Amino acid sequence: MDNNFSFEEGSEMSYEDNDSALPSPLRLTPPDHSDIYDLERRRQEDNEPLMEAIVIPSNSEAYLNLNTNATTRGDAQAYVELNELQGSTWQETSRWVGYEETLNPATGQWGSSHVSYLTFKSLIQLRKTMSTGAYIFDLNASSLSAVAEKVADELLDSNEIRPSDRDALLRALLMRRSQSGGPVVTSSGDIQMQTFSVTKKRDCSDNIEASVVLSGVLDLLEKPVVAFVRLRDSVVMESVLECPVPVRFVFVLVGPSQSEIDYSENGRAMGALMADWVFCLEAFLAQTDKDVTNAIADFMDCSIVIPPTEIQDQEMMAPIIDFQKKVLGDRLRPTDTRLAYGDRVKVEEGPQIPREDPLARTGIPFGGMVKDLKRRYRHYISDYTDALNPQVLAAVIFIYFAALSPAITFGGLLADKTDKYMGVSELMISTSIQGVIFCLIAAQPVLIIGFSGPLLVFEEAFFSFCQTQGIEYIVGRTWVGMWLIVIVFIIVAVEGSFLVRFISRFTQEIFSILISLIFIYETFNKLIKIFKAHPLILNYEHLNDSLDNPFHPVIKEHIEVHPDGNVTVKEMEIERPYPNTALLSMCLMFGCFFIAYFLRQFKNGHYLPGPIRRLIGDFGVPIAIFFMIALDICIQDAYTQKLVVPKGVEVTNPKIRGWFINPKGVKKPFPIWMMGACCVPAMLVFILIFLESQITTLIVSKPERKMIKGSGFHLDLLILVTMGGIASIFGAPWLSAATVRSVTHANALTVMTKGPKPEIEKVVEQRISGILVAILVGVSIYMEPILKMIPMTALFGIFLYMGITSLSGIQMWDRMLLLITPKKYHPSDAYATKVSTLRMHLFTLIQIVCLSILWMVKISSFSLALPFVLILTIPLRMFMTGTLFTVKEMKYLDADDAKVNLEEEPGEDVYNESPLP
Repeated sequence: MDNNFSFEEGSEMSYEDNDSALPSPLRLTPPDHSDIYDLERRRQEDNEPLMEAIVIPSNSEAYLNLNTNATTRGDAQAYVELNELQGSTWQETSRWVGYEETLNPATGQWGSSHVSYLTFKSLIQLRKTMSTGAYIFDLNASSLSAVAEKVADELLDSNEIRPSDRDALLRALLMRRSQSGGPVVTSSGDIQMQTFSVTKKRDCSDNIEASVVLSGVLDLLEKPVVAFVRLRDSVVMESVLECPVPVRFVFVLVGPSQSEIDYSENGRAMGALMADWVFCLEAFLAQTDKDVTNAIADFMDCSIVIPPTEIQDQEMMAPIIDFQKKVLGDRLRPTDTRLAYGDRVKVEEGPQIPREDPLARTGIPFGGMVKDLKRRYRHYISDYTDALNPQVLAAVIFIYFAALSPAITFGGLLADKTDKYMGVSELMISTSIQGVIFCLIAAQPVLIIGFSGPLLVFEEAFFSFCQTQGIEYIVGRTWVGMWLIVIVFIIVAVEGSFLVRFISRFTQEIFSILISLIFIYETFNKLIKIFKAHPLILNYEHLNDSLDNPFHPVIKEHIEVHPDGNVTVKEMEIERPYPNTALLSMCLMFGCFFIAYFLRQFKNGHYLPGPIRRLIGDFGVPIAIFFMIALDICIQDAYTQKLVVPKGVEVTNPKIRGWFINPKGVKKPFPIWMMGACCVPAMLVFILIFLESQITTLIVSKPERKMIKGSGFHLDLLILVTMGGIASIFGAPWLSAATVRSVTHANALTVMTKGPKPEIEKVVEQRISGILVAILVGVSIYMEPILKMIPMTALFGIFLYMGITSLSGIQMWDRMLLLITPKKYHPSDAYATKVSTLRMHLFTLIQIVCLSILWMVKISSFSLALPFVLILTIPLRMFMTGTLFTVKEMKYLDADDAKVNLEEEPGEDVYNESPLP
């Protein structure tokens, strides 16, 4: 027999067999025999003795073979019928209730019950075919004609069939069905069989659901098509099955005879899958097509492949039974309460209490916050006792570095954007104090609070506005902070956190890409400024090597005489051009970026053991910064701008401000009209904190994480914004829940189950890790001798790193790339396969237009209005639904499909779960 193996790009494996498929695990089918499996006939032809028939009383339970995993699905037993298209009739050829019975076409009688045996090729082909099939979950239909019509429409909508094929496919699916009689029954009413009877098991069960598998050749189609349908309610369909059993699943596989698919074998493979109680349960619980294909992979993982070697004696098969017991034992996960069978089926304990919705409105002022307090504070003592866990200590060490790196990076950038009114010291102290307070009283202490990209963009815009208006920036922030407190109390009183439901992926992705582009733009803008300040010229000013700092800036005094007679003397630093500064700065920036980016890729690679690889990748940013410090120290003859860090607990620039900011003005009276007008920027910065904090809480508190203590959207928002408002009086930055750091913290506290497929068991919900991380960040201010050695251009390299890497997890960015990608290279995701290409591109172009408008607002003098313009994308998305796009199209294009990553695999990154940089 000639077998040709070929490996093609984009496919797992292609197996071409010029002869018939392997019909039995014991021997090959003779070339002149039918492909239908009939063990009894083959034994007769080989003159082998028949196994003596055993008569089992009809009330006996001896037919249950506990060595198989196909006894029950837990809530209902699975009955499967395979119908193959033969001419103009659907002929029933196989049926299952755990075991299989096959129809003998020569005699028209059913063979004995046996364990299904499948070819490896059929499973590979079935899984590959189903990866591009049509999936319909929870269909409300009561007849096969309604199911068939929905299947035809779905295949047409997904471009699996031509419009001209729809009616012909529908007629084929509704062709006449032919069922055969039941098993032989003795005169005493007992069933004559060998070990098991599908019909007896089916008929005696009072809780059974059926699966209908339709498979066959339909030459009018261009290619094989597959459809998997799960009905919302199992219903009895007239003339579909040989007996009145409620139907839950319908599977269709039809296509031309010229394809490489063996429809009979693939139909048997699907029948065996639907008879397997684990697969049937997973199909019953599946939410996406990937859930079903993953269940097929699980089935294949637990299947046994017998080499094509002739077996001389049946005793040679005995070790396979023992091996199968071990495989099945590993497959059954006791912690998975969904997988119930036999004595594991528990008596129903009445309806379960529905999971409380923390965003549900009560209609009472501050009602949501009161519910948060009642829900979370009853676990307050356990928040400290549960921290007595070694995993908490490991999480503290890891998250400390994950929180310290952004604090240093954003602190340096904040000093650069605000002319040193705020910097590293203010940000680190604010992160420490607010972090401790938040973890002590918050409803969701797993959140890690910190500074973020959107807040940096706002600080820069507000600083520019104050400079152009001649207003003291640091004083204006105090009034913005006071208005923040007023606004948050109003929002919490009216339970405004429910508004986060209206923030869809459409808005999140536009804002995410905007922030990423700002990060990238600012990086290169900084580099261009360095090249202008230190141009590549032939001759530079001579430096005095005898000084401690030959690169000291030139300080000139500037005297301002005010109308009231007061004189102000300002010291202005003039940076002289130095040789090699621009080139070294460029090397430090790109070097820091490439090292951090390479270590992130290395984390998902294949070198070194997984824990070591992930450890190196998680600490990629600090490693890159330390490398650049070492390189900068080695090159002493070139000047580079360093991070400005004061000694101890001191403000970044003591010459222009102190720790307490006078709301009436520091150096001149603050305009009274501006005190009231600050409510506008306060509303804008509140929108930013609201967006990031509430979305982060949604991600961290997903039900899949199995957190049991609950969360509190209203209480946490009140605490965060109130602390930010008070911090403004001390000239400290506002903070929000940092998405990446919070997701990382939750993952570090996650406990996984043991076994071949680990799943989330619980999350160690406690307050100690967050408190310790905040304290350590604050103590790190005394690392001033090391911090002041960091080149600012290295931090801009990290800025570039954050901008580029944050694009990788954004679906809008993927769709933007698809604008210039041929259709044959499009991914198999729903937004690319369930929606026409032109409609998908239209949706992407609308997002690009919104992004362009936001960018123009950002670079204009109205940059402070950026959050308000962003909010306008929410009603725009609502308007598009039902007008430009159907509800179904919007579900595919704007679905919230972010999911909890249980374990990082090669090619996956938990940071893609973050909606904002």
